[in-house]
Amino acid sequence: MPVVKDFELIEHTADVGIMAYGDDLKEAFANAARGMFSLIVEVGSVRETAHRDIEVTAPDEESLLVTWLNELIYLFDAENMLFSRFVIIELDTARLKARAYGEPVDNTRHRLKTGIKAATYHMVEVDRSKGCRVRVLFDI
Repeated sequence: MPVVKDFELIEHTADVGIMAYGDDLKEAFANAARGMFSLIVEVGSVRETAHRDIEVTAPDEESLLVTWLNELIYLFDAENMLFSRFVIIELDTARLKARAYGEPVDNTRHRLKTGIKAATYHMVEVDRSKGCRVRVLFDI
């Protein structure tokens, strides 16, 4: 059964989060990243002029999701990079290898929205019961 939507926003007290969906874990992790960047910027305005290769490890899938998203936040903070497309090359329960496509922030075209400090472990969830669904909250 194909997935109908990629992600949706969820609100939680002072934080914001996303629920991302996919036919498999790779697609759900990619959609989580896209959902996170949709909080930061209108992802449709982000061109694919550059890419970053990312490899992260963690002890379990939930930690891997948080680590993956925090690595992307780090690239945004340290290199001023915005991303709009994510290709998960390898993914197992403890390791993720991906390529993120985007460009540096261009203040003439990008209107930054929400400042995200970090992906958190609070209420993080990876559910493979019907397709794949992941939930993560962000510290803003």
